[in-house]
Amino acid sequence: MSTFERYLTVWVGLCIVAGVALGHLLPGLFHAIAAAEIARVNLPVAVLIWLMIIPMLLRIDFAALAEVRRHWRGIGVTLFVNWAVKPFSMAALGWLFIGWLFRPYLPADQIDSYIAGLILLAAAPCTAMVFVWSNLTRGEPHFTLSQVALNDAIMVVAFAPIVGLLLGLSAIVVPWATLALSVALYIVVPVILAQLIRAALLRSGGEAALAGLLARLQPLSLAALLATLVLLFGFQGDEILRQPLVIALLAVPILIQVYFNAGFAYLLNRLAGERHCVAGPSALIGASNFFELAVAAAISLFGFRSGAALATVVGVLIEVPVMLSVVWIVNRSRGWYEESGSPSASRSTGAP
Repeated sequence: MSTFERYLTVWVGLCIVAGVALGHLLPGLFHAIAAAEIARVNLPVAVLIWLMIIPMLLRIDFAALAEVRRHWRGIGVTLFVNWAVKPFSMAALGWLFIGWLFRPYLPADQIDSYIAGLILLAAAPCTAMVFVWSNLTRGEPHFTLSQVALNDAIMVVAFAPIVGLLLGLSAIVVPWATLALSVALYIVVPVILAQLIRAALLRSGGEAALAGLLARLQPLSLAALLATLVLLFGFQGDEILRQPLVIALLAVPILIQVYFNAGFAYLLNRLAGERHCVAGPSALIGASNFFELAVAAAISLFGFRSGAALATVVGVLIEVPVMLSVVWIVNRSRGWYEESGSPSASRSTGAP
């Protein structure tokens, strides 16, 4: 994990300050950027999102799907948490905290939009950073790769239906055409393009060529993320200044969701008898979110100034420190996980 990635929360905080300040100083520039759109897709943001997502998808080897059966317990647990628990638990937390407990302290006209942003945040599992988290827990690399490849394949067909269902249950109008366009632009096309580039690089220069390109693209990917956040906060500045507690209140259901799903996946793996080197990354994949996709979808569906866009950005703000805390918990609890008499003890062989 690079120093820049480790302090991502700091850079996000600076982007909040820079975005709010620039929004006040250069409102004309931000309005011009907002107007550069076709079919509700903002072109500058679409370019930035592609710069974020494609380098992450280049890491995915769909040939790893052949390894799924080797770790079927961990795979099964993670799939259950990612697709049958996490989106629905986040929606329930959004309804509870944003729709009820915190309602008096939030702008009334943005309540539904905040809930929509939380749903978008939890509707797709993380693609790239989980490789970092897995490495920090000494996780089984083949499990992590096969799990991420499988999640990406499922995301192509499951993201839109889950989002549509939960938005509908929240009485939020679902712009199906825009949702379908977002899936095509920010999932299907990037996945195809990334796999074509990956295949070409491996044919011409092997793993070294792929690693070299990823090393060059990673700083560009993070810069695109931060530039997108500056744009978002340039439009969100007035709202944040009027309601300074909004970010803290939105963070509450996100934090609960992360720790609940990580703990749930971790315990299910122990009950299933899976090794710790699989249970660790399983818990982290089960808890983390594909916030780049969430930000892109929120902007496309609800716009720059929406509460949905702000809610997804809060996920970016707390991602690194929260996931590092989950890594710490997983590592510190390894002795308990593998203690004599536990379901996994007889199969545990330690980290690879």
